[in-house]
Amino acid sequence: MINRVLAGTAAGLALFSGAAAHAEPIKGAPELTHNELYKAAKLPKVSCKLSKGTSSASTRKYVTKLVGCLNTAWKPAIKDFKPVEVTFKGTSDKRSCSTGMDLSGSMSEICATTISVRLADDWIKAKDDLKVFTSIVRTWSGVVTGQTGIGEAWWSLENGAVESVMDEHNRRYYLQIDCFAGVSAKSVGRVVKDWKPVIKVPDFWKNRFHGTTANRLSWIKKGYESGRPGACNTWTAAASKVA
Repeated sequence: MINRVLAGTAAGLALFSGAAAHAEPIKGAPELTHNELYKAAKLPKVSCKLSKGTSSASTRKYVTKLVGCLNTAWKPAIKDFKPVEVTFKGTSDKRSCSTGMDLSGSMSEICATTISVRLADDWIKAKDDLKVFTSIVRTWSGVVTGQTGIGEAWWSLENGAVESVMDEHNRRYYLQIDCFAGVSAKSVGRVVKDWKPVIKVPDFWKNRFHGTTANRLSWIKKGYESGRPGACNTWTAAASKVA
């Protein structure tokens, strides 16, 4: 089952358990630091010929094709993998299931066990697929963390209600999301020469936990160049690597 992460409320993750916050890097959370996913082989090369076009129908076809390719790519890496379907919101449905916000533009998010997509002119009419591809593979990273227990373990981390610790936990999570996106891009044959435009594609919510530009570039390139999920273990990295 996909773990539905309420990304827009990440700032409210403090768990008032009275326990001391984790020392960094993370300790005592094997689902994060020693997840079985990290032992997986390099993802297979998947033939995924994508053509977006500038119509709603062609963009729907593009998204559906990409999600299908990602299902194929990640199936060998995730134990008990469950294929994920994509659903499309109606044009009048502007509500985000994860944040409760009403949005006017395109977006993708995990809703229950599916990837939910809202298409608007910013994706449909775009002459390139940078925004739609980036959003879908970034959302797919949440599928990975959900089906491997990483998302739930992150959500459950003790932080002693210390904001700086909570912020670092969140950066470790979202930098891993970036890294998994790099792994996905490599597997489906995406050729990327410059990652700066990729990381500049915004989330549909104001995510302040991405980390520095240098660290984002480092992690997404690491995932892409290796093609292995194991390259994305942000949870054992030095604090400077997840700043």
